[in-house]
Amino acid sequence: MIVEIDPNAGFCFGVVNAIKTAEDYLSRGIELCCLGEIVHNEMENQRLQVKGMNTINHEQLSNLANKHVLIRAHGEPPSTYEQALKHGVKLIDATCPVVLKLQERVRKAWERLSPLGGTVVIYGKKGHAEVIGLCGQTNNQAIVVEDLQDIEGIDFSKPIEMFSQTTKEPEMYRKIVDEIRKRMALAKPDGATMLKVNNTICGQVSNRKPQVQEFAKKYDVVIFVSGANSSNGKMLFLACKEVNPMSYMVSQAGELNPEWFAGIQSVGISGATSTPMWLMQEVATAIKQLA
Repeated sequence: MIVEIDPNAGFCFGVVNAIKTAEDYLSRGIELCCLGEIVHNEMENQRLQVKGMNTINHEQLSNLANKHVLIRAHGEPPSTYEQALKHGVKLIDATCPVVLKLQERVRKAWERLSPLGGTVVIYGKKGHAEVIGLCGQTNNQAIVVEDLQDIEGIDFSKPIEMFSQTTKEPEMYRKIVDEIRKRMALAKPDGATMLKVNNTICGQVSNRKPQVQEFAKKYDVVIFVSGANSSNGKMLFLACKEVNPMSYMVSQAGELNPEWFAGIQSVGISGATSTPMWLMQEVATAIKQLA
């Protein structure tokens, strides 16, 4: 049985940078906490915990004076930096450069639109760490939409500027943009001209869907390795399933079902941008042992 790992799978640049930063501090024996899970992958979080990194929440931040706290690639709202400064926390900022740039653009858009009564709209997952950080740039006045139903409360007669969470799928973003443009045109004769749309989906992420689908077509069975909390992982797994019904998602090798591989000639292994390569390699080894 042929077992191959998707060469395009594995950590995105922002996650690689955050993990390298954490490992650098841990290797020097520095006590390190991470504000939220460094990546949406349980196995990788456990690996770093063994090395000495603790995961904390925002409520614990006020009790960590003089401690080193890592801001993960997802980024944080301004209030987090203010809280850390107030309590003497030593922040290590590993926010993805793409996310940092997006935060700046959202903040400037809000500064332009606020005096005009306009709206900043963010297409993203409500409650997602990156989205919380983006909303913080607008004093939490931005409207977050996940689907077409969420646009109902928007004032279409005023200027609107749109952004997307970096890891969301382009197709739904386009549908939401098109619908908002229609509503604005109905609200005012020149309404559609008051809409500004920013393409802020990360290229490394947006390219993954066509890549993973081409990969999935080549194999009898596809095993997609992803943490249960990864939005990117859920989206990419569904993309695999669209072109190869024999696609299964697991978070680790122990979840493999031997029945999936009965009479199978080839298996492809892929993963989310939050899935470490070492974990996909462990899954590949386990599959070969089942053959």
